[in-house]
Amino acid sequence: MSQALQQLLDTLSLEKIDENIYRGQTPKSGNKRVFGGQVFAQAMRAAQDTVPEDRMVHSQHAYFLRPGDPSVPILYQVDGIRDGGSFTTRRVVGSQRGKAIFNTELSFQVAEEGLNHQADMPDCEGPEGLADDNERWQKLIAERSDKASARAAAHRPSLRPIEMRSVDPIDYANPSSRKPEQQIWIKASGSIAELAEQDNQPLHHAILAYASDFSLMGTSLLPHRVSIMNPKLQPASLDHCIWFHDSFRADEWLLYVMDSPRSSHARGLSRGSFFSRDGRLVASTIQEGLIRLHKD
Repeated sequence: MSQALQQLLDTLSLEKIDENIYRGQTPKSGNKRVFGGQVFAQAMRAAQDTVPEDRMVHSQHAYFLRPGDPSVPILYQVDGIRDGGSFTTRRVVGSQRGKAIFNTELSFQVAEEGLNHQADMPDCEGPEGLADDNERWQKLIAERSDKASARAAAHRPSLRPIEMRSVDPIDYANPSSRKPEQQIWIKASGSIAELAEQDNQPLHHAILAYASDFSLMGTSLLPHRVSIMNPKLQPASLDHCIWFHDSFRADEWLLYVMDSPRSSHARGLSRGSFFSRDGRLVASTIQEGLIRLHKD
């Protein structure tokens, strides 16, 4: 698994080709589109490189504009909108072939003390006794040979750098109607300190941003007996936001608690909270996704 994590770290290591311009690559895979979490995290890394080390990203808001082509590098143009006394703002546009595929704004803050409260961490089974989601997925793909499985199999390799263990696993082959809620333990599949040249908090932010795009949109499908393997489903991330509340390590278990308060007009809204093992709410995320069902 460390090899997969090393590939992710390499993907998040951008080439600076000019002042405020960076180039990102996509690992070779069977995917026909660039994974949204990759673009989201690469844009964060580009912005982080332009900000003083004492300022940490506390929020990122993004829109996915066009599908990314994995065979073409992505250029990230960083706009230094503002450098204030305690906050810094950056805008980043990702483009391919001269067209924007992604845009995002990020806010960074100098660490300071203040009022403090949080929601309680749910009481659930720990990750040690749970099955690995990737192993369950590989077994499911091996047992099926339809087009939906082939499509799903092509997208699953992006999961390997992140280990995931569902508290109440979804039956993708035979979905039932259930509450739009999920709890998944996640962590990087190896030690970041052993693989990265700089094992710093900004890198952990980027890795969690990457991982936050997994499973979130699927939460809005749960009440409808529709899974990501449904051949009539056209899924796509429309936007994605993340907020960081406290320090954490992405290579230690975090509980990803997700729910979906609403789906309508072929769109599903999903929310997520990341809790550390000691009960701290370290990050929150929200996403609206396209969940269009074709009749034919």
